[in-house]
Amino acid sequence: MNQPVNRREAVKTSFLAGVALAAPLYLPRRVFGANDTIIMGIIGSGGRGCDVMKKCIRENAKFVAVCDVSEPRIREGIKTAEINNDGKIDVYKDFNELLERKDIEAVLIGTPEHQHCRQMVAAVQAGKDVYCEKPMSHSIEEGAWAVREVRKTDRIVQIGMQRRSAPLILEGLKVIQSGILGDVNFVKAQWNWQASGPQDNRPLGYEIDWERFAWPNEGLEFQPKYVRNWRVFWPFSGGISNDQGTHIMDVVQWYMGQVTPLEADGFGFIKKMIGADCPDVFTATLYYPKFIATWTINYTSNFMDWWHILFQGEKGTMHLHRFGFQVYLDQDKEDGKDLPTKAHIDFKGDLPDEPHIKNFIECVKSRKEPNAPVEIGHQAICGPHLANVAYRNQRRAKLDPEATQVTL
Repeated sequence: MNQPVNRREAVKTSFLAGVALAAPLYLPRRVFGANDTIIMGIIGSGGRGCDVMKKCIRENAKFVAVCDVSEPRIREGIKTAEINNDGKIDVYKDFNELLERKDIEAVLIGTPEHQHCRQMVAAVQAGKDVYCEKPMSHSIEEGAWAVREVRKTDRIVQIGMQRRSAPLILEGLKVIQSGILGDVNFVKAQWNWQASGPQDNRPLGYEIDWERFAWPNEGLEFQPKYVRNWRVFWPFSGGISNDQGTHIMDVVQWYMGQVTPLEADGFGFIKKMIGADCPDVFTATLYYPKFIATWTINYTSNFMDWWHILFQGEKGTMHLHRFGFQVYLDQDKEDGKDLPTKAHIDFKGDLPDEPHIKNFIECVKSRKEPNAPVEIGHQAICGPHLANVAYRNQRRAKLDPEATQVTL
């Protein structure tokens, strides 16, 4: 299970030092026609990775290489690549070897989040455009470093925050910007799911290259539960709050015209997710220059399940959720009623992935800035990161205006 990692020490040392792996390699860009195929590779062909792969393929991408650290995921990656490739599909366990391929123009990164920044920076330095799943970073400092390194290159980077391309969210933004709600001073964001339970630490039933899976963590003892549900263990993620919060708090900041919070408090506990590190019941209070927001995760309840955001203004409130949004104006309230009888605006919609992936493919061809570039990826996760720092240290955490450094 522990195979040697090629160039592992050199890669780790250079990243921890905060310097480039190598001088950026700018590959000549070919001129694309409307129907030209983009040659891609995937790093991390798990469930989400393969799902995004399929949608890239629908936009005429062709996957010629699959990189993962477990045989089941490698097989699934090959099967997905074969949708649009009846030729050779190469397999790698070391992502650096995939990045050495001169024929690959772009990569899809679908690994656990603790590797996102490192692999993304390595990819752009190798001359590849990148679609990287969220959350973009494992810490605020790492995210700020990744922004700097990406901007030393001319590569296209899209972070997988599909709300940035969703018609539903864009329509809601127009309503907020119209001023119909008046000044919005308080925002309540939440995600409820009945999705918590004890962690399964039984044998996996298949082999995994543990050293590569855990990288850059060193000396971490293998446990099957880490592989099954890495999202609830600190070495691999920022927990459920970060996993969902990167989407939701990005919408809050975008709508409110704010970049990142100045301060945060976080409180939580593990109720049902026995054996995990990260809380399944969690709430954060985030202070911005012009408003306050709360962000709550409750994986022990189905009440108002999935995500909901309330933008509470002096003249009205918007309720934004996965099926659309409603706007309620104070002027429509009858005496003695908590809510207006009827929504002033009732917009129906959903959140498809396809527009965001289409935007990435188009930008690879046009070289225009995508809808969720690296700066947006960094800013979006700063609030949840800051709340985690406060929770884990049991004291308020503060962020500098440049969103590069946390203090307590």
